[in-house]
Amino acid sequence: MARAAEEAGFDSIRVGDHLLYRGTGGGRERGPLEAWTLLAALAAVTSRIRLGPLVACTAFHPPGVIAKMAATVDHISGGRFILGLGAGWNEADFTPFGLRYASSVSRFAESLEIIRRALCGERVTVSGRFWSVDGLILVPPPEHRIPLMVGGSGDRMLAIGLPYAEWWNSLFDCYDNTAEGYARLHARISRAAERAGRDPGEIARSASVRVDPGPEQQPPANGIRPQTLAGLPGHLRALAQAGADEAVIVMPSTTQQTIRAAGSALVALGEPAQNEPRKLK
Repeated sequence: MARAAEEAGFDSIRVGDHLLYRGTGGGRERGPLEAWTLLAALAAVTSRIRLGPLVACTAFHPPGVIAKMAATVDHISGGRFILGLGAGWNEADFTPFGLRYASSVSRFAESLEIIRRALCGERVTVSGRFWSVDGLILVPPPEHRIPLMVGGSGDRMLAIGLPYAEWWNSLFDCYDNTAEGYARLHARISRAAERAGRDPGEIARSASVRVDPGPEQQPPANGIRPQTLAGLPGHLRALAQAGADEAVIVMPSTTQQTIRAAGSALVALGEPAQNEPRKLK
């Protein structure tokens, strides 16, 4: 599937960082492959496409280990790695694996400080409430500067992450999977960036888009109506006008066939019209 995405012309592959999903009402349990192991494998079998977690949960590993894994994938990929970080939200990821679910945002804040300082080449010593390191240093260091993406739309997460993030990502359910909803969220993120002392234009915006690869539009699920492949080029143009720099396509069934179909649909996107401010990736 990664090779199909690369051949179809996509700019990047993002891997969700989850361990287990539990269905409601006794539904069957399901789960993806482990994200960091998978990213290392994808880095080895691709050559052009950029890679990253969307987003790595900082509660699953000590922050020094996350920084070490990020540096390693940077080496394997030849500088194609984007580090997405978040606090985690799915309780089924935590308790079954012996991980603490509470205080996830506070733990994220401590992790972010340690990770970003280590990746910048510092020797880090921090004694925190959740994480402590003493003389942490990455040897060998990353070969390239690793861009930082932060996921999450809560006020605390934005206040913690926006002072340092180069990218910010939102899931489709945070803006109802519509361009109008994204425009409102985009304005809110810009205000949060200003409060964090950043120029909003310095932070690239990434929007996850729910897409159903079937021929007909499906009814809303949990209040979210998926986009169709036929309508995707127009929707992405509208997202660009609403402020998005990147769209991350999320399909309920991702296969080589649906990846190639999405790539073919996006051929119609082409270059931006004369007055369009951005081109989405």
